[in-house]
Amino acid sequence: MFKLQTLLASTLLVGMTALASAADRPQTVGPKGEAPTPVATLELTDAEVAKVAEGNYTAAFAWHELYDWSNAVARGAKDEFERLGIKVVAETDAGFDSARQKSDVETIMANQPSIIVSLPIDPTTAQTVYGIARDAGVKLVFVDNAVDGFTHGKDYVTVVSADLVQIGEKAARALAASMGETGTVGYMFHDADFPVTNQRDQAFKWTIENEFPNMEIAIESGMTDPANAEDIARAMLSRNPDLGGIYTPWAEPALGVLSVLRQQGNDTTRVVTIDLNEPVALDMLKGGNTAAIIADEAYSIGVYAARSAAASLLGKSVDPFLVVDAITVGTDNVTEGWNKSMKMDPPESVAEAAK
Repeated sequence: MFKLQTLLASTLLVGMTALASAADRPQTVGPKGEAPTPVATLELTDAEVAKVAEGNYTAAFAWHELYDWSNAVARGAKDEFERLGIKVVAETDAGFDSARQKSDVETIMANQPSIIVSLPIDPTTAQTVYGIARDAGVKLVFVDNAVDGFTHGKDYVTVVSADLVQIGEKAARALAASMGETGTVGYMFHDADFPVTNQRDQAFKWTIENEFPNMEIAIESGMTDPANAEDIARAMLSRNPDLGGIYTPWAEPALGVLSVLRQQGNDTTRVVTIDLNEPVALDMLKGGNTAAIIADEAYSIGVYAARSAAASLLGKSVDPFLVVDAITVGTDNVTEGWNKSMKMDPPESVAEAAK
């Protein structure tokens, strides 16, 4: 009887622990805590598309910075605007300078656009950036970030982003698979108040700690400047020379980590990172330390940013936080993954290495 009671108590404890773990599992939320809505739920009928095309609407982009990822987002939005008969009249690149972004929006407003698609650099001060457009009745659609003090449905249409927790989970599972689900991990996280990277990083950590009992995060190091990634990697490896894997929050710091591993002749520590990048992809394909790259469907973010603006012009309500899926890119699906994320072929060097 005692053995039975002990067994029942043990089973109950395991079940309660599993429930607690499930309850603690990170969930992707929007900039204002909104629940995510899959982008595929937003559709326009042929009649609605025709009505938009009759409106002679115009659109503009006020980008935070233009590089591979944001260019893919922009291309998706431009293609969708073309399908909808909406003319793009301006596009700016703020070089990640919030003051310049404010000036960019003021310049854009001279074109009197119906729509502005933008990624706010500093949500806390962005009211001063976008207030002029909001007050003029421009339909504002944001990527990744919202604007503090702005109200969904009144001041802006929606925020379009990725399923951030899914990205972190896939990064953890890819790294675990490359390590045989055993060993120690170095966790390099973005040490700044930025919800996009924060949610990805935290999901990675939670997944390693809760799904892989034979793996351990042996060392954690915050990073604010990618230029410091090499120093962080050296410190990690100095304290833990047998690290089986290292996580980096995006591709640029990953390049620093890979550089250190090459300098040290280390061909065993596996690396996983986020966002497609030519040098990282080449390292992976040529048998380097990179185990996998996690990407989002960047092109689709642009498509649905444009589509949500059009829906708003028709008076349709749009959910506050729309998300696309994440993609695990490995040696066996580089070309497919690049196409799915960016809607374009990979760089020639990557395509050649993938053959």
